[in-house]
Amino acid sequence: MNRFRLDGKVAVVTGGGSGLGAGFALALSEAGADVVIAGRRRAPLDEVAHRVRAAGGRCEPVPTDVTDPAECDVLVLAAMSRFGRLDILVNNAGVSHVAPAIHERPSDFRAVVDINLMGAYWMAQAAARAMEPGSAIVNVASMLGLIKSALPQAAYAASKAGLIALTRDLANQWSGRRGIRVNAIAPGFVETDMIADLPPATLDQFLLGCPLGRPGQQREIDGAVVFLASDAASYITGSTLAVDGGTSGH
Repeated sequence: MNRFRLDGKVAVVTGGGSGLGAGFALALSEAGADVVIAGRRRAPLDEVAHRVRAAGGRCEPVPTDVTDPAECDVLVLAAMSRFGRLDILVNNAGVSHVAPAIHERPSDFRAVVDINLMGAYWMAQAAARAMEPGSAIVNVASMLGLIKSALPQAAYAASKAGLIALTRDLANQWSGRRGIRVNAIAPGFVETDMIADLPPATLDQFLLGCPLGRPGQQREIDGAVVFLASDAASYITGSTLAVDGGTSGH
């Protein structure tokens, strides 16, 4: 079971100030990793860092806009300066947008793709330059990159499907040559801030296609991330793990 541990490793989590990203930071720390969390707003990062430290972990908050490649480089340098290495990147930063395709503004579409897909690419580039063989990148995609959405979310769905394809390509480029495994998870509906404002009837409609019949819990997504980041997944790369209660396979 020690292969699931992350002792002595350093992880960067983007979008680490709230939602799934905050949970990932806590879970990675609990598994033994030192954690650097990134996001656009300082206050939420400081709050999560306080929670990690209160639980006995080490955490460094670094305000970062992942749409700027230069800021991604600065984030990696901050991790290296603080902890001396970088072993794990969790590409979690993301936004959603709901709009009928016929009415969606170019600026809104670009903003989603810029963060969800391009931001993940810039972060992967920056991290790979610093990572040693045995490192791991976990991209946080979505089941909506695998199946249709009940809501009009062209930008979000396209960005997450693109992230899954990016995962395969980077794994092909880096796993053998650089020793960096690259995988993705595709969460379903999880009880986070992102679905908190959904009307109950809408959520019930979404869950009709879920064999487990309920939203996921943070801890259930944490387990997938920690697994893919750990040596227990050393022979897994280029894969997308659906963590969606069976929805994408229904």
